[in-house]
Amino acid sequence: MLIIFLILGVLLGGASVVFILQNITPVTVSFFSWQIEGSLATILFLALASGILMSMLLLFPSFIRDEFRLSKLRRENKRLEDELAETKTFVVGEVPPFVSPRATEEPAQ
Repeated sequence: MLIIFLILGVLLGGASVVFILQNITPVTVSFFSWQIEGSLATILFLALASGILMSMLLLFPSFIRDEFRLSKLRRENKRLEDELAETKTFVVGEVPPFVSPRATEEPAQ
């Protein structure tokens, strides 16, 4: 599986290099009073990188919340496993035997 990701990464990297070499046309991007000049590939790369960064910032709080929830569930699981292990350590002789209600009734005469 790792080799597949490696091959896909190399192919994506090669396609990126071809894209950059074919899109060297200088462009100007205006945003309010700012103006940025650069190659088309650079501007597109910066736009893609900013989109990825914004997505990560939006997903970060839910990631942290899920990690806290997972940590809480692991602690509860550990507590329940310890409780189960403690319950299993009772010796059979220490536990009173089960007595059915019918066995304690007086026989009818």
